Amino acid sequence: MNSKKLEEKLKESKLGGGQNRIDAQHKKGKLTARERLELLLDSNSFEEIGGFVTHRSTNFGLEKTKFLGDGVVTGYGTVNGRMVYVYSQDFTVLGGSLAEAHAEKICKIMELAMKNGVPIIGLNDSGGARIQEGVVSLGGYADIFYNNTKASGVIPQLSAIMGPCAGGAVYSPALTDFIFMTKNTSYMFVTGPNVVKTVTNEEVTAEELGGAETHMVKSGVTHFACENELDTIENLKTLLSYIPQNCEEIPKNLSYEFQDEKRPQLDLTIPENPNQPYDVREIIHQLTDADSFFEVHKEFAENIVVGFSRLAGRSIGIIANQPAVLAGVLDVDASVKGARFVRFCDAFNIPLLVLEDVPGFLPGTDQEWNGIITNGAKLLYAFCEATVPRITVITRKAYGGAYDVMNSKHIGADMNFAWPTAEIAVMGAKGAAEIIFKKEILNSKNPEDKLKEKQDEYAAMFANPYNAASRGYVDEVILPSETREKLIKAFKISENKKTTIPKKKHGNIPL
Repeated sequence: MNSKKLEEKLKESKLGGGQNRIDAQHKKGKLTARERLELLLDSNSFEEIGGFVTHRSTNFGLEKTKFLGDGVVTGYGTVNGRMVYVYSQDFTVLGGSLAEAHAEKICKIMELAMKNGVPIIGLNDSGGARIQEGVVSLGGYADIFYNNTKASGVIPQLSAIMGPCAGGAVYSPALTDFIFMTKNTSYMFVTGPNVVKTVTNEEVTAEELGGAETHMVKSGVTHFACENELDTIENLKTLLSYIPQNCEEIPKNLSYEFQDEKRPQLDLTIPENPNQPYDVREIIHQLTDADSFFEVHKEFAENIVVGFSRLAGRSIGIIANQPAVLAGVLDVDASVKGARFVRFCDAFNIPLLVLEDVPGFLPGTDQEWNGIITNGAKLLYAFCEATVPRITVITRKAYGGAYDVMNSKHIGADMNFAWPTAEIAVMGAKGAAEIIFKKEILNSKNPEDKLKEKQDEYAAMFANPYNAASRGYVDEVILPSETREKLIKAFKISENKKTTIPKKKHGNIPL
């Protein structure tokens, strides 16, 4: 079945109904396990493994019927010509519940994926552990979790949540690199609404508790919230195009024809008023190849923007402060969001571009009590640890400890550029003047005028990139319009970068 027919079927299914279990899936706007694989994989490329496996339990009526495959379709195929291993859980078979044989099938292809250095994609649609098989089901989950952990950083692991994903079923996706959820039909929660009501007396729907919007905006559990299953699978395929097969390869470069790489529009991007916001995505779109920016975690911690893009055909990861939200400050959620993305890119040899406009860390009791110190350190640790090519462009503010954290020269950045509008200092000119010249301001006849005078004095000295450039903390002060040219050359020269790190089992990131 081609994608056009599948799309028609999905649209029809939202209007119609049926009598059997498959029709019930379609009525909810859901595809079957095999239809999802047909949509994901190249035509006629799927090779099934374990199609004749059945469950082994004979308790509680399970001896009466045997289901081939035991509720999960596993195998391998290609996505746009690239080999992947896949599993697709079938909710029409015992609710997609996981037990011994089901888990063994998933573990088998995970192990094959690791041996062969190939990404693994899980299409999750499961009610959780099969209670009829007891502790065997729990053991099956633990086996999968163990394989997820072994595969982490070795091969890309992608999870698409296509239906309910409850209890132990949520932890395998949580251990993978990226999670996709489908709006209105997929849910993730450790304990469902009924248990929540029993224990806490809270009335909450499945959508409110663990729907795609909830996990996209509030918890940050999911990286993508997609409109329907077709959208989910298309986004999954798009993400796959930016990443390599495994940790020993680099992403495939697309062919690119060089033209005039200057971007005059960038010279007009930064507002004259240093406190006026702007959308950093405008800069990203100007710097990168046309229509290549693929944002991750778009609606979570919006004061930092992360995602994949291409620069002259080269796949890169972008981390950018967002002045349009909370002035671009770093807080708990933004730090964790950025750190996780940096670590993924470093694990899979994807160069990093940092666009910096950060006035500092968000102050307040809420941030301090929720661990901004430890969480901010996660982003710092991630950048310090990263060995891929790392380039920073300071567009405007780079204040305080946030200057250090956002891929400064001091923590191993390979190349640091600054625009003439850059302000690199311990803090803003007004706050600095109030501290340094406090007595002089208080003793003056006109404190307001004196504060303005001292503020301008401090700004002239530090609210620019030249002091930092004189010390080598900034490699070059460039016009915004020249930035794309400079980045293309800088990433090209650093593509064979080699870094020696101290021998150790692993570091201890401040979790």
